[in-house]
Amino acid sequence: MKNMNNNSLPESEESLKNIIADTLQLAKQNGATQAEAGLTVSEGMSVSARMRSVETVEYQKDNGLGISVYFGKHKGTASTSSLDLESIRKTVEAACNIAKYTSEDPCTGLADAELMATEFTDLDMYHEWNISSDEAIEMALACEAAALDYDQSISNSDGASIDIGKGISVYGNSHGFLQHERKTRHSISCSVVAEDEQGMQRDYWYDVSRNPEQLQSVAEVGKMAAQRTIKRLGANKLKTGKYPVMYVPEMARGLISHFNAAIGGNSQYRKASFLLDALDTKVFPEFIQLIEQPFKKLALGSANYDGEGVATKEQYLVENGVVQSYLLDSYSARKLGRQSTGHASGVHNLTLNNTGKTFDECLKTMDRGLLVTELMGQGVSTVTGDYSRGAAGFWVENGVIQYPVEEITIASNLKDIFAGIVEVGSDVDYRGNIQCGSILIDNMTIAGES
Repeated sequence: MKNMNNNSLPESEESLKNIIADTLQLAKQNGATQAEAGLTVSEGMSVSARMRSVETVEYQKDNGLGISVYFGKHKGTASTSSLDLESIRKTVEAACNIAKYTSEDPCTGLADAELMATEFTDLDMYHEWNISSDEAIEMALACEAAALDYDQSISNSDGASIDIGKGISVYGNSHGFLQHERKTRHSISCSVVAEDEQGMQRDYWYDVSRNPEQLQSVAEVGKMAAQRTIKRLGANKLKTGKYPVMYVPEMARGLISHFNAAIGGNSQYRKASFLLDALDTKVFPEFIQLIEQPFKKLALGSANYDGEGVATKEQYLVENGVVQSYLLDSYSARKLGRQSTGHASGVHNLTLNNTGKTFDECLKTMDRGLLVTELMGQGVSTVTGDYSRGAAGFWVENGVIQYPVEEITIASNLKDIFAGIVEVGSDVDYRGNIQCGSILIDNMTIAGES
């Protein structure tokens, strides 16, 4: 069976950089006043097992080249998955032809040359997982078996999977910027179904890392999936009312993502944000700090530069509860009469400080209320801040989890949610680009039984 232990992707960094350099040169020859191009080469393997049998074994290898050209303030964009010279030539010509038909936009163009990154830290983001497909199959089967064998109430499975990925991305533009990044991303996941006299419940667990040596074992992932699923058996409904609500970390990061969307450049210049013109405004309690840390080694969101080559930097988005910066790429920055903040590709390891309390201590502070472990639906408006989501989790009394709950809706306004944060736990979840612990909100409306 195929082995994923080759030491490098087939294409070298230099050969890929040459493709970008040639692409930019072709754009110039076609009359473009500015141009930028990005190229990604990736490959990976995904293995899944379900009900103790192999379900899928997939190998992926993808190429993608995108080119944007600017003729003054007219922009054209085209892409191709073929990297031969003739395909690239046709792609550049297509982008140039498109630019002839686009409307003039005074805000279009490359990011300012003086903002380009000039220092490139080793972020330790490339660690291959040298296992064969046979070994990956054994791991997926073992992960699922750890869940299925954990308790007799585990009656079915959505499967376990092993995912291995690696890639190189190159970005260059006519300012003379030309850099590459190598990254790996590996994961283990498992989802199972438990059943009792009241019905069935499903839950899951996963781990993800750039370095496979830092992943939880397959047995730990399977066991955690089983434990989480069993805890949901016998779920009740709640009576409608207002109660404190605590989000576990993997749900809490969603609240921060809503904040990011509201202070994003597109929302601001389109005047479609409940936090319109919120710069220097107190949105959170004074103890809240949101800091971006793009240079953390091994982290999933680390980067020396954004999608336009703009240098990233460590910075506060929120300091002492006050908004310090919007999230701007070059286009939205010009729309607002500002400068790019290095967010053309989103945030980079956005970290919410904690208040020093553990998960259990946060439950004690809540005393009586709802612990949210799952959210459903898309009932969030970044225009008005209105928030309404289907939810499931656990009811808490005297600071102790009592029983699972389901079929409820939690509602409030994001302004009130942010202002009503009481605690942020030390149980930080690092499995994403937003890193935070559990978040306790003073009160929200819970719609359940009348």
